[in-house]
Amino acid sequence: MPVIEPGDPALKNLKGLHLWHGDLSSCSQRVRITLAEKGLEWQSHPISIPDNEHATPQFQAINPDGLVPAFVHDGVVMIESKDIIQYLDAAFPEPPLTPDGAEDAALLQKWIDDADTGQSDLKLLSHEFLFRPRKNMSPEDLDAFAAAHQNKELVEFIREWQSADMFDAARIVAAVDRTHAYFQELDDALRLGGPWIMGAQFTLAEAAWMPNVHRMWLMDWPLDRYPNLAAWFERARQRPSFITGLADWEPAVVAQRFQDYVAERGADAGIHVRNFGALAA
Repeated sequence: MPVIEPGDPALKNLKGLHLWHGDLSSCSQRVRITLAEKGLEWQSHPISIPDNEHATPQFQAINPDGLVPAFVHDGVVMIESKDIIQYLDAAFPEPPLTPDGAEDAALLQKWIDDADTGQSDLKLLSHEFLFRPRKNMSPEDLDAFAAAHQNKELVEFIREWQSADMFDAARIVAAVDRTHAYFQELDDALRLGGPWIMGAQFTLAEAAWMPNVHRMWLMDWPLDRYPNLAAWFERARQRPSFITGLADWEPAVVAQRFQDYVAERGADAGIHVRNFGALAA
């Protein structure tokens, strides 16, 4: 459990559940989905990523990496989404989101770890195919962000993203191919079992993967290539936790704006996720 010592000592006095989160952050989405599945009440602390609220001294005193989510339960601070959702399932065991048995628990851990590993590719593909019109930064904006934000890896990523019209094609291809491989593996698992990834039980595997698959759906990823995964996603989208934990924080107008941009950029410049790697084969 990634408990950290926050820079803001006042956090240790907080009672109950508190979540600092971003509306479109996939890692925030998986925590909100888990909270909804558990039926838990929590205090919301929204952080606007486009407005660089994650780069403020106040937020970096909560999470020194300057990333969302950050979570507090009765004064204990945690910052990694995969560990937060597992903590929630252990601390609030009803309804259970972890299957019984050591073998199934190990398999669940593999699915959670895979979804977490896939976050780096999700970040790159999201910034390439969805987020470019959402945040245009001048050189002065970039310098101010770099001066304020302690996470140098994130600063370099944002500088690279803002410096060119497209990331290096080889990096995009690699990210597409890895994501495609994960989706094939999920499709195979759902073909053999279902209706959920681990079988009959809705588990943390769903909470971990629902935001990732949704993000790729937004960029017009061809989910029809994975029929079992596509059917799983349709079931997941009907889940109340998906609605309150993800969709309600991503209004239809936002999703439509993303989809319009995907279509326009694909038509005007030929830059579409389907034109890279395994998806272009």
